[in-house]
Amino acid sequence: MSDETLARGKVRVFGDDINTDYIVPSHRKKRTIDPDLLRHHIFEDICAGFYEELEGPTILVAGRNFGCGSAMEIAVTVLQRAGIEAVVATSFARTFKRNAINNGLLLCEVDAGEVPEDTPARVCLRDGALALELGERLLSPAQLPAFMLDILRSGGLVPYLRRNGGFQI
Repeated sequence: MSDETLARGKVRVFGDDINTDYIVPSHRKKRTIDPDLLRHHIFEDICAGFYEELEGPTILVAGRNFGCGSAMEIAVTVLQRAGIEAVVATSFARTFKRNAINNGLLLCEVDAGEVPEDTPARVCLRDGALALELGERLLSPAQLPAFMLDILRSGGLVPYLRRNGGFQI
């Protein structure tokens, strides 16, 4: 069995309908859109001190409709700069999902059920299929099309296009 780790970290848990304004508060974007500065304010409106509590690589686990709201690409890049390795959710808002893939943020679409905070997690490719390890549980997320996995493994759309000289679907 071939096994390639794509992301590893401790779990932080959120509920349903986490919108992009929760990820990056709107009032913080009035002065800057620099993700290195904005990462300090990640989730501050719903989880005060979230950034300060992060310890190393993190995998977010959420419910339905993660990334809903406005179509801000900055929400994805701020997550990445804050050390979020992957987001696991029951479902994603369509625009957030595309922005995440285009920027190389790994997404796993699966209902993870109840997961305690700080559970060790790993997202890997096993025999060409995504697998999600949450503590002792092994889940099989909804499979991304092969070309989307290639984009993610390249680090996003721009690196993928540079490497391939265009799309190869």
